[in-house]
Parts: sequence; C-alpha cells; structure tokens
Amino acid sequence: MVKRRTKSADVAKVTKAIATSRNPDFLPVGSPKSGSNGADDAGAALSINDTAREGIRLGFLIHDVSRMRRSAYDQFMKPLGITRAQWWVLAHLSRHDGMMQTQLADVLEVGKASLGDVIESLEGGGWVQRRPDPADKRAKRVYLTKPAQTLIKRMTVMENEFNGQILSDLSNEEMTDLVRVLIKIKHAISRLAPNATATEAET
Repeated sequence: MVKRRTKSADVAKVTKAIATSRNPDFLPVGSPKSGSNGADDAGAALSINDTAREGIRLGFLIHDVSRMRRSAYDQFMKPLGITRAQWWVLAHLSRHDGMMQTQLADVLEVGKASLGDVIESLEGGGWVQRRPDPADKRAKRVYLTKPAQTLIKRMTVMENEFNGQILSDLSNEEMTDLVRVLIKIKHAISRLAPNATATEAET
C-alpha cells in the first residue's frame, strides 16, 4: 500500500526548495533580479537577492529550530507528565505565587482563554489551586500546591540538563550573541505587529 503524502509535507518540501534556491524568481515581488542592464545594476541586484534569500532562509531556520525544540522538550519532559505550557505557568508562579489569572495572562502574553485551559489542566492534575480574590470574589488567584513545588525542583534540574545538551556546541560568546540577535528580531516584530503575542499556550 502506497502511503499518501500529506499536504503539509508537500508545503514543507516546496518552502525548503524556495529557501535554498538561487533562482531570483522565488524572491518577494518587487525584489530586483540579477542580470539587469549594467554591471552596477547587476551587482546591486545580486546583493539584494542574496540578502533577501538569507532573510527567507533565516525565517525558515527560526521556525524549524523552534518546532524541533518544542518537540524535543516534550519528549524530554514526558516522564513527568508536564507540557511546555504547563511548565511555563508553573515556573512563573514559582516566582509570583498567587497572581490573578488575568494578570498572569497579561504577563505571559497569552490569550486569557488559552491560559484558562492550561490552568484548568494544572488544577485537574493537582498542581495549582484557584481561589477567589479577597477584594473581588469574581476574580481568581492562582496558587501552587505543595506537590507542584516539589515538581518544579525536578523540572528545573531537567530543564538545565536539556538546555545544556542542545546548547553544548555554542561558546558563551556565541550564546550571548544569539540572545542579543533574537531580542532584536523580537523587538522588530513587536514594532511591525504591536498586537502580536510573544508566545501562545503551546510554548
């Protein structure tokens, strides 16, 4: 039986081909093509094409690294039964326990509904408790349970081990440079799309 190719697999193949292609026709509309009249124009077009191509490749690379890291992280933490999103919330509560749920959503830059789903799953697992705010019974504050505090210690050790493995080929200087560059890109994206959330509950 022949296994059918998925649409996502086809899209991934095409986008990868575009990212690595030297064909200027794959560049965004409006980008000059090499081979225009005049040596200066050709040189400028080649430079612009190279820059645009590297930008496209960088975009795909960031996406791939993020996707692969999420998948590897889930596999690494699977024995604990905690997802990235749950760990993300627990880690923040370990520093700011008892935050209001709406405040937590704002600080973590996720939708309130998405965060609500994560907290509900954590509450079902016995990791957090939601209690009414004394000043406003309609508002809920989120607190860690004692089992969660023990879990956080284990996960902190495991996360340090995970990060150590995936970053083992980088020098301290390279890691510093990488962080600085990614922060610059994040700020540029924030200027382009001010309402874009930094991360969703899948993180």
